[in-house]
Amino acid sequence: MDKTGRNGLRVGDIFKDGFKEKYDALVDKHVRLLNQYDNFTYDVQENEAEWFESLETLKKLPVIDSENYINALLKQGKSILAEGAQGSLLDIDFGSYPFVTSSNTTAAGACTGLGIAPNKIGRVYGIFKAYATRVGSGPFPTELFDETGDKLRKIGQEFGATTGRPRRCGWIDIPALKYAITVNGVTELHMTKADVLSTFKEVKVCTAYQHGDQMINELPFDLTDQMTPEYKCLKGWSEDLTQISSTDEFPLELRDYITYLEDVLETPISIVSVGPDRSQTILRDEILA
Repeated sequence: MDKTGRNGLRVGDIFKDGFKEKYDALVDKHVRLLNQYDNFTYDVQENEAEWFESLETLKKLPVIDSENYINALLKQGKSILAEGAQGSLLDIDFGSYPFVTSSNTTAAGACTGLGIAPNKIGRVYGIFKAYATRVGSGPFPTELFDETGDKLRKIGQEFGATTGRPRRCGWIDIPALKYAITVNGVTELHMTKADVLSTFKEVKVCTAYQHGDQMINELPFDLTDQMTPEYKCLKGWSEDLTQISSTDEFPLELRDYITYLEDVLETPISIVSVGPDRSQTILRDEILA
């Protein structure tokens, strides 16, 4: 709110004269806002002592103008790898609003976050799980509430790293994935957790949503859980993938699953992971060549 209100503090401000006055003015603003709430207690002095101490640590670090620094590296022919946080459907502008975060989580966020121009972006890697998950509330048409969902959660260890909160699990959603590919300008896909789908006799893929008398093939403006997913069923595989080291060892059913996704998404899948270890990240040489 402070940022969009044009009175927020920036890292560079801590090195400028008058920082304390700017900080105090902002504190006064928030105190006035908090005074509107009854029985809300807090201790600014107790909290800000530690905060000001942290600023002294921050001042010891090299501080740069990231936009100048990164663009200088690009001019030198250096490669820049930017990793975005959170999923595309959590984007403040293009996500499943209002169940979103407060920033741009699509590839365009690299431009606004780093100060680089759109024409400087080359390849865009879209990373997705072989099935779907969601944390917290929000629409999730393919969510599974049965034993299959529990099995996906258990095998995939789909629990919050910090809170331990169980993640919601379901089958992969093609309309949502297509939408993410479009708004990000994805040039190639990386599929993770293919090993989690082992032992499933059948793997389902949501191809569209049924809403009343209407069949919806694209991610709608008002996506809701009242939409019934239409599924295509593919044969699963029983092989343990975690020891696989090359695509030559992929079971036929996994190959078919990958081929089907590439065809329907019209985007190549260049990497498939079969576990969390670096050695379990399989490069599909036929795509990367």
